[in-house]
Amino acid sequence: MFIKKLEHIAFILDGNGRWAKQRNKTRTYGHKIGMENIYPTILECKKNSIKYVTMFCFSTENWNRPKEEVNYLMQFPREIFSKKEQEKYIKEGIRVIWIGRRNKVPQKTRESIEEIEEKTKDLDQITVQIALDYGSFEEVENSFKIVLNNINSNLLKVNDFTIRNIFENMYTKNCPAVDLLIRTGGEKRLSNFMLLQLAYAELYFIDIYWPDFKEKDLNLAINDYNNRDRRFGGIKDEN
Repeated sequence: MFIKKLEHIAFILDGNGRWAKQRNKTRTYGHKIGMENIYPTILECKKNSIKYVTMFCFSTENWNRPKEEVNYLMQFPREIFSKKEQEKYIKEGIRVIWIGRRNKVPQKTRESIEEIEEKTKDLDQITVQIALDYGSFEEVENSFKIVLNNINSNLLKVNDFTIRNIFENMYTKNCPAVDLLIRTGGEKRLSNFMLLQLAYAELYFIDIYWPDFKEKDLNLAINDYNNRDRRFGGIKDEN
């Protein structure tokens, strides 16, 4: 059995609204509790020697949700990356990177994330990608535009083009491919999330809603990963 060292875990943080509904609370309350679960999960990943974590917080399609919910989701970065919270990330050596579009989110939200990006850019204990206004289709489309412009500008020859050129111009260019995807909330789909980066990832779906996802659940997912046989298109060694 071949097991690649678990280096990069991606999370689809699903189930906040349903978690809140079970408790007769608003969807925004569910998102609030869910967002409070991000930092403890990052610390647990660090404890398990995971070097890269990606959190899917808001998709390019989520703008279609009710205005009140969208407005709250656009405010949460200012809460989890406030001046006080920034110190916690810096103390733990957590580098934060924003992946996604930056031209549509409110200015204060953009400034909040870009501020912690700048303050943590030299930290190296663990790298956390916050996927906000992120969609894989948009990411790949944007990368293709860059490559095509390079071809039109004679910076790249068509016959020299490879898939690597696409990866090098994606939001995630500074992180390795995903090893393990964890989606909470019971749904079993990718929802336009890191489609190329997940090409050979192990997928782990769990019924627990994101606000209830805790240390034991992460460890169960990691143990499950460690018991899988990753062959990357090869065959099992019969010897």
